[in-house]
Amino acid sequence: MATVIAAKDSSPIDDAETIKRACQGLGTDEKALISILAHRNEAQRKLVRLAFQEIYHQDLIQQLQSELSGSFQRAISHWTMDPSERDAVIAHEALKKATPDYKVLIEIACTRTSQEIVAIKGSYQFLYKHSLDEDVASKTNFDIRKLLVAIISAYRYDGDEFDESVAHSEANILHHAIENKVFNHDEIIRILSTRSKKQLCVTFNAFRNIYGTTITKGLLSNPIDDDDEYLGALRTTIRCIKYPQRYFAKVLGHAMNDLVNEENALSRVIITRAEKDLSEIKDLYFKRNYVSIDDSVARDISGNYKTFLLALLGNNSL
Repeated sequence: MATVIAAKDSSPIDDAETIKRACQGLGTDEKALISILAHRNEAQRKLVRLAFQEIYHQDLIQQLQSELSGSFQRAISHWTMDPSERDAVIAHEALKKATPDYKVLIEIACTRTSQEIVAIKGSYQFLYKHSLDEDVASKTNFDIRKLLVAIISAYRYDGDEFDESVAHSEANILHHAIENKVFNHDEIIRILSTRSKKQLCVTFNAFRNIYGTTITKGLLSNPIDDDDEYLGALRTTIRCIKYPQRYFAKVLGHAMNDLVNEENALSRVIITRAEKDLSEIKDLYFKRNYVSIDDSVARDISGNYKTFLLALLGNNSL
């Protein structure tokens, strides 16, 4: 369930004019920007951006980036983008790092629908004049590359139908590969990258029922391999497919415990899930940490960035 409550009967032209006024003069009225953009849904934000372009012949994102700075600028700019554009930018940022952030790429590939991934690839190509698949292949290596290219390239069936016999057969295949520690087996990558999410969830349940343990625990069976990057990528893939809300709650927990290095993860989860399932993620975060994400943000984040994130979380008390 979404946490953002969109304003009713808002006018894109009025919003665009208010935003422009907020950006004029000696300082920027950040609170005015938050009062509008944090309370407009995806369709409304798109109309505001179009109106801003039509009236002022400027891109709203560029206006925000020129007026603001730091985490607040990054967050409100990402929020104002179309979702496919935002995910393309996030993927590009992950690939630009000295060591590409494979978890972000897996998160995008495994928690978006096939249609959404097609749109993300289109936006990525438009923005960077490369294909996402091309950049993933050129900036990663070895088994990580095999897995990432496969899941990024996949076009999964998004329906709810599944085949129980296939689930049992492929649970056995996965168990055999894990038992023999052939973690880079082509069959593991084939199953994880081509089967629908529903089919995979049934397969993961079959694995647990047959072998008495979860597949992710199976991938942790050898302590020597605990820090192996590829095994970490496999576990992230499975968690994102099996229960993405629980995965996102865990990401938020890690982010709040290490804001110096993981602050982008905090805003990424809140921004990308605010109009989808952030309410459930918040509940899971509370169960894991015995404190609400709202209270965590209010305690450890400051300024307009805090006010903006709290608004997206559905908390407008500050």
